[in-house]
Amino acid sequence: MNKTVNINLAGIFFHIDEDAYLKLQRYLEAIKRSFTDSQGRSEIISDIEARIAELFNDRVQNNKEVIRIKEVDEVISIMGQPEDYLVDDEIFEDEPQTSYKRRTSPSKKLFRDTDNSYVGGVSSGLAHYFGIDTIWIRLAWIILIFGAGTGILLYILLWVLVPEAKTTAEKIMMTGEPVTISNIEKKIKDGFENVTDVAKNVTDSVGAAAKNVSDSVSNAAKNVDFQKQGSKIKSSSKTFFDTLGEVIMFFFKVFAKFIGVILMFTGAIAIISLIIALFSLGVVNVIHIPGLDLVDIVNAGNTPVWLVSLFTFFTVGIPFFFLFYLGLKILINNLKSIGNIAKFTLLGLWLISTIGLVVIGIRQASEHAFNERVIAKQELNITANDTLKIKMAENDLYMNSYYRNNSFKVLNNENGEKTIYRSDIRIIVKSTTDSLAKIGIEKSADGSNYEKAIERAKNISYNYAFNGNELLLDSYLATPAENKFSDQEIVVILYLPEGSIANFGNTTKSFLNYRTYNGNIVSSGDTNHYLQITDGGITCLDCPVEKPSSIKIDIHDDDSSVKLDSTGLEIKDDDVSIKVDAKGLSGEDDAIKVKIDSDGINIKSKDN
Repeated sequence: MNKTVNINLAGIFFHIDEDAYLKLQRYLEAIKRSFTDSQGRSEIISDIEARIAELFNDRVQNNKEVIRIKEVDEVISIMGQPEDYLVDDEIFEDEPQTSYKRRTSPSKKLFRDTDNSYVGGVSSGLAHYFGIDTIWIRLAWIILIFGAGTGILLYILLWVLVPEAKTTAEKIMMTGEPVTISNIEKKIKDGFENVTDVAKNVTDSVGAAAKNVSDSVSNAAKNVDFQKQGSKIKSSSKTFFDTLGEVIMFFFKVFAKFIGVILMFTGAIAIISLIIALFSLGVVNVIHIPGLDLVDIVNAGNTPVWLVSLFTFFTVGIPFFFLFYLGLKILINNLKSIGNIAKFTLLGLWLISTIGLVVIGIRQASEHAFNERVIAKQELNITANDTLKIKMAENDLYMNSYYRNNSFKVLNNENGEKTIYRSDIRIIVKSTTDSLAKIGIEKSADGSNYEKAIERAKNISYNYAFNGNELLLDSYLATPAENKFSDQEIVVILYLPEGSIANFGNTTKSFLNYRTYNGNIVSSGDTNHYLQITDGGITCLDCPVEKPSSIKIDIHDDDSSVKLDSTGLEIKDDDVSIKVDAKGLSGEDDAIKVKIDSDGINIKSKDN
């Protein structure tokens, strides 16, 4: 049973074993004696205690765990020891002597370097982290800002999420140096010496020193990494499996960093794209952007475009933001948390935006819930003995090249009014026993209710011209832009008297159905021919006549023969003979004869 002591180290509360406490106390007192005559003594000691508290905090799982002498030895090994501490330690002969040769390799952490900053210290911090000159980082920001326009957002995100290097220990970790007593002392003393310099000389010297320190730290980090790997292999205190486990963890961490880069890059690209889309669609009602006015045409529910774009931004952008934050968290171990308030706020925005999009989607779908049509019929002066030619007309504004499709265009008509043009026109042909031909124009449109669908159908404009024996149909429909895009469609139904002749030009091919069904007697394959209307069908008057087959078959063997040519089919064997020709069918065997022709069926027995 060991006695424990409660201590407050740099504002952090710890439970510590009594033996460990005594050793830590001697260590801190030795440090204080070492800096008795040093400039900035109190600040040095304060930073050392803060670093020790940080190392203790990393080694305990919860606030009830006790600091043992093992953890104190590890911290002393990392921080190093003043000469006075070694002398004090030799007094206790009953305690085993500990070798303090082991050092942890320096590990860089990303901080914002506000001491060498122009704005927020992000560039200086990144320069320290990657071991390059700050000028290259700042040049990259300029390219991103004026090139792709993404630099501002990335800079702001890093400014918010990356913590500032405030303490001496954090400033040392930022450069990749080990946070030891000597380095803390050196860092603080350098700061006191530089205070006496003038502001201009300080600025110049810091820029030059930053480059030298970055280069030397980069080389030192490489050397220390190799020494660390070598010492791990040669160390007698580690087993083979410990070393193997560390190697596996090393590659696992490298893979995790790679995943972090992918997540961060994906999240950043998605967020930037959404911001561009948000500003593009959000200002469509304020600033006229060519092409984006189509968004308002398909918005049958009249939902504000800026509201849809805002909901979409939050619904899609918030998950990608957390994806970006996760990637940044993987890359930067000491990344500052955005806090629970921000997390719950973003979650609330995401839920509200998602529900809003669902409501808008239901409202938009309801605008197509009803499909209603209006039909207008008119007689054409075409009788059973007349020939009718059908062609498609074209509009100078809406050039669709006589091709039916489901797309639409928004153009200004002859009066300068914004109009929706569409070529969704279908032609159906039916035969009738009436003496005169008729044309029916069926207009249809969608709406959220019966009245709105009927009103939109009535507002469709479609024209045709009949001159003599020629019918000229418009290849497009038109409707005012206020009707929105509501799947407007035109069906032209031609009722032609039996015996009349119709000729559909090549321009009508795309507007005819590709097959005949439900009373439609003309298909797209019947164009450019003269077609005589019959009872429920057509007869092509100028279609080429297919020639009969010229296939010939003549097979013989010892017992039978088969012969096929233009005259007919003949089959013979020992017992049976069958012949099929223009006269009919005849056959016989040993007992009977059979003959089928225009006179009927004649069957005779050979016995009679």
